[in-house]
Amino acid sequence: LAEFFRRTYGPTGAFNAKPFEGSRSWAGARPEFRAIAYDSSGIAAHMGLLRRFIKIDGADLLVAELGLYGIRRDLEGLGISSSLRVVRPVLQELGVPFGFGTVRPALHKHVARLGRGGLLVVKSGIRVRSTLRDALLDKPPTRIDDALVVVLPVGRPTSDWPAGEMIDRNGAEL
Repeated sequence: LAEFFRRTYGPTGAFNAKPFEGSRSWAGARPEFRAIAYDSSGIAAHMGLLRRFIKIDGADLLVAELGLYGIRRDLEGLGISSSLRVVRPVLQELGVPFGFGTVRPALHKHVARLGRGGLLVVKSGIRVRSTLRDALLDKPPTRIDDALVVVLPVGRPTSDWPAGEMIDRNGAEL
């Protein structure tokens, strides 16, 4: 898996592949569940999830954070909707009201397509605070991103997602 992530994230910048050096198959928090797709060429796609409480403008909300998403470069364009459909029954079994994730603004068009089918909602204008992976004496312990927030309704409708301008992950990004 670590090699898969290095190859998947490396083309987007060496810094993005660095957290997967050695045999480490996660970048921040360890996933609770992994969906891994294989084909005759090896690992084709991966998605991890982690149940956690996030805070939205100070109010706690149980979610399953979706992250560590990757698809082999020769399969790009074929995978995220299939991956979400595969993990949806797992999310329902875990009893979470929402799946939650963040993506870079550069991926807005890619994930917005999924929102048109009602699978998820993409929200912008929300800041997300995360604990840094590694504690450094010369850096603050958290980072704030202006990422796009992806909300996947599972046990409750999207209309129940709390309004707010700041999400605190209460930990490292998955």
